[in-house]
Amino acid sequence: MRKVLIRSGAVVAGALATVLLAAAPASAHVTVNPSNAAQGGYAKLTFRVPNEKDNASTTQVEVNIPQDTPIASVSVKPLTGWTATATKSKLAQPIKSDDGEITEAVTKIVWKANSPDTAIQPGQFQEFDVSAGPLPETDKIVFKALQTYSDGDVVRWIEEPAADGKEPAHPAPTLKLAKASSVSGAATATSADANGSGTAKAADDTARSRAGLGLGFGIAALVVALAGLVLAGLAWRRRPAS
Repeated sequence: MRKVLIRSGAVVAGALATVLLAAAPASAHVTVNPSNAAQGGYAKLTFRVPNEKDNASTTQVEVNIPQDTPIASVSVKPLTGWTATATKSKLAQPIKSDDGEITEAVTKIVWKANSPDTAIQPGQFQEFDVSAGPLPETDKIVFKALQTYSDGDVVRWIEEPAADGKEPAHPAPTLKLAKASSVSGAATATSADANGSGTAKAADDTARSRAGLGLGFGIAALVVALAGLVLAGLAWRRRPAS
């Protein structure tokens, strides 16, 4: 019976660990929305930046546009409480346009909070909007991003998915591009994201749903384990005296 109690205790401990893991919030990443767009088109890109720390705020966000997939026109939407600075660089390969060759393009945008009050506080997120186009003829654009906290910590969101498809610890915001003819409903998706719904909201809802489901299973396992431990204890108390 002693072995039964020990095993029951181990089951309870495992169930409790499951509940705690299920209840822990999933790590939020810096993302770009929409996640899909058409080659050659224009798009409103929204970089969503969550604050992942409990004791520091996000004071600066840097987004880099790779020179090997340049975008001819990039403009930044003003954001109250933040100052945006766009840096242009000379391109190794000029972009051909109807107005001639474009030799320079925006390769970096930095948003900086004007004061501690406008920084991204713990438990909050902020969205930074950019209008960009024409989008290059490539399958994706990887926007490497840096997130600076008030305590001096800098989180580098620069990793691309591994060959086995596993998501890295600090994935870079990635925009997938397809031929214009194969992108159905791209304009609708972009409009939905602009109104605060669409891809990003759906992803957040799915994550919350999965977290709730995992928590429910964890609680159920804990209840069953506790019931087993109680029954084992009662059986131990009622055992015949030796």
